Amino acid sequence: AFGVIADIQYADAEDGYDFSGYRRRYYRQSLHLLRDAVEAWAAERPPLTFVLQLGDSIDGLNARSGEADSALEQVLATLRRLPVPVHHTWGNHELYNFSRARLVHTGLNSRPDGAMAGPPDGDCQAYHFSPAPRFRVVVLDAYDLSILGREPDSPRYQESLRLLQEKNPNDNLNSPAGLKEPQFVEFNGGFSQAQLDWFDEVLKFSDENQEKVVVMGHLPIHPDASDRVSLAWNYEDALSVIHSHQCVVCFLAGHLHDGGYCLDCHGVHHLTLEGVIETPPESNAFGTIYVYKDKMILKGRGRISDRVMRF
Repeated sequence: AFGVIADIQYADAEDGYDFSGYRRRYYRQSLHLLRDAVEAWAAERPPLTFVLQLGDSIDGLNARSGEADSALEQVLATLRRLPVPVHHTWGNHELYNFSRARLVHTGLNSRPDGAMAGPPDGDCQAYHFSPAPRFRVVVLDAYDLSILGREPDSPRYQESLRLLQEKNPNDNLNSPAGLKEPQFVEFNGGFSQAQLDWFDEVLKFSDENQEKVVVMGHLPIHPDASDRVSLAWNYEDALSVIHSHQCVVCFLAGHLHDGGYCLDCHGVHHLTLEGVIETPPESNAFGTIYVYKDKMILKGRGRISDRVMRF
């Protein structure tokens, strides 16, 4: 069994609203909901093996108030109460607060050294681990291609900016207005070719060893488990890698605070988790996934529904 949670977006700030001005965000309350989740996970019997934190652990507000370090420390201190490892993927809000170079030296860097780590070139945060025989988890870096968190003079920033401007002619690069491919906005990102090639090799190994694989990344990669905007830039490339193998059973994502789900035509479950940040204080948004030989059962709490995912 393992825990799942997404989009905590903690900030020591009064409640606010999203960019549309309609959706309430409970910045301070999100830390209390995380504490409740940690307590519930710690009490699970049999105990959990690990927890997946699907990105946006703290909110971009912290960068403006100068409280990024203290906000992150409070989230990490809460997660450290768990007696099991927590695996993190980075979202846009981490990158509003810190550069990638800085994030590597925080507790949000859960990537191991050595063979399990992602592509040897660059600073890609992808990695994989095997918590049980014939079961593997792959953590993808959905902001490997992105202008967030990178130095403007770096080759990867320049490559990402060129791609973004080619697909998005708007003055405001966070606006999807009029775009044929509305996912090409600044608050999303994508997968480099090096990461996709590495991902393909990992899945090839899992196919050969008859493993079941769960993949996680901050950004959804299937339009039916998301809206048209909240997708990885080159989501189709990631999907085609997955669909060229037999082993992947589930893709877990955050980013879209409403959540989403679909079973795709290749039998892969795409589960986008509801965000803690837009969860009212009397509810919650986390889950525990129990893994069996032929299925995974999600026991959701609060806004997250129970679900049986067969494979």
